[in-house]
Amino acid sequence: MVGKKKHVSKPDSNLSPFGKNRLRSFSQTLRALGPGVITGAADDDPSGIATYSQAGAKFGLGMLWMSLFLLPMITVIQEMCARIGLLSGNGLAALIKKKYSSKIIYPIASLLLIANTINIGADLGAMSASIGLIFPDIPLVVTSIGISSFIIIAEIFIPYHKYVKVLKYLVLSLFAYVITALFVGGNIIQIFIATIIPMINFSSEYAIMFVAVIGTTISPYLLFWQTSEEAEEDVTKHKIKDIGEGKPKVSPKEIMFMKEDVGIGMFFSQFIMWSIILTSAGSLYLAGINNIQTADQAASALEPLVNSFPNSGQIAKVIFTFGIIGTGLLAIPVLSASSAYALSDTFGWKEGLEKKFGQAKSFYTVIMASTLIGVWITFSNINPIQALILAAVINAVVTVPVLFIVMRLANDKKILENRTNSLFSNIIGWLTFAIMIVSVSVMFLSYVI
Repeated sequence: MVGKKKHVSKPDSNLSPFGKNRLRSFSQTLRALGPGVITGAADDDPSGIATYSQAGAKFGLGMLWMSLFLLPMITVIQEMCARIGLLSGNGLAALIKKKYSSKIIYPIASLLLIANTINIGADLGAMSASIGLIFPDIPLVVTSIGISSFIIIAEIFIPYHKYVKVLKYLVLSLFAYVITALFVGGNIIQIFIATIIPMINFSSEYAIMFVAVIGTTISPYLLFWQTSEEAEEDVTKHKIKDIGEGKPKVSPKEIMFMKEDVGIGMFFSQFIMWSIILTSAGSLYLAGINNIQTADQAASALEPLVNSFPNSGQIAKVIFTFGIIGTGLLAIPVLSASSAYALSDTFGWKEGLEKKFGQAKSFYTVIMASTLIGVWITFSNINPIQALILAAVINAVVTVPVLFIVMRLANDKKILENRTNSLFSNIIGWLTFAIMIVSVSVMFLSYVI
């Protein structure tokens, strides 16, 4: 996507969502927010929707607590990445290469590319399957190629800020899960307890789902994307000439705006996660649908929202399809762009969604190739819903080494000077790293034992 992103050239307290002017309209607030909110919305991609729906269908309220549990973790981790990108003017892969060596970044970039491409394939498959709910006569191959072609053209030719402006509102369709959760209802005390008190199940199925939920929430592509997008903000504001060229001067107020942006984005992400799990628990789980195999079953979770309307099942499918398409159109460009950023940083290519195709051919080639390979994956025999959950598990495995390096970089005074991690950020960050290692290990052991 080319063209200049909309930005705030002169920070002002009125531009802060929590600033002096609290009478700002919701649309004005959305326009003022940036990479953090986009990241939060992309976090609830088709993989996230499928994984959270499966968690609610299989375990009822048993995993509702994970939304609150993961909120401080994902907020702290994404803030670290945003701070690293904003203050260094570099992407994550470039810093890893500079600080350590190519021997470290090559396997990480390769794993990221593989995980992202699988995720793209799973997301495209889910989008095609959801369209098939409304237009069953359209072949899967047509929808997959059509969607991927639109995304590639949009990334190259449509100005980034215009593309995202539309998708910010389209992603609001996810609030259908919030409203449905209210319709589903339930015992408020039980819901409150399930939200704040962990309910641990020691089965292998629970272990796999636990890892999948973490993997789709704290995904490696979001870490690379957040870092590079903040660096692109530096370019847009003319603080540096290009990503990786020079050290930007960043004011304390700009850091405050960044933290608010990330905080709002991550809260939105986890609130939607909580609503999806609650909705699936109150509809699918109670109806005895404990294993979602098709998009049709996943869509039926929204039927309580429109039960009083004629053709409620079809209406629920339409709402579900809008949510899947909206998040997919936002997440797939983020997935492919994060791969392109990582590989461009690794090999020293020109990069950035600000640039035209001729200025960053290799960068855009990665975007096109990973999206097209994703299309090929959709033609495999893997069930699209199960593929989404598999993608979430793979993301969790890949996140472990990336998170370790992010923690090291966020504490590096040569990169961040006096703006390294606080004690709180270090405690939450290392705790997250430890939990991910343990959860992934337990998952693998559950297969062996």
